[in-house]
Amino acid sequence: MGRPVVHFEIIGPDPDGLRDYYGELFGWSFETGGEVAEGVSAPGTYGFMAAGPDSDTPGIPGGVGGGPGFGNKALFYVGVPDVEAALQAAEKLGGTRVLGPVQAPGSPLVVGHFTDPQGNLIGLADVG
Repeated sequence: MGRPVVHFEIIGPDPDGLRDYYGELFGWSFETGGEVAEGVSAPGTYGFMAAGPDSDTPGIPGGVGGGPGFGNKALFYVGVPDVEAALQAAEKLGGTRVLGPVQAPGSPLVVGHFTDPQGNLIGLADVG
């Protein structure tokens, strides 16, 4: 089996509005204020949604954030043991590095973003 999808996120310039929208649409609830890398979302604006085997909600965990100056995007994160090595491999295969690796403040989590050769934005997360 290949590397799993471990997280998704939806980012835009109005994260409160996005959380309201997806909360109403899908019944999602969010815990805001958690720290994420500044390249991912403005400080204090990211809302985490718990999901998966350790939660009452099936599926993968996700988040909604952004803030002024952040463009609209929805992406998923693939779990890898080394974000820098995965970014280098993506570049070698024709992808383009967009972010990272960056570490979330106060957390061991390291993330990166790249676009594939056709321009799709993909996230990477160090699963150690």
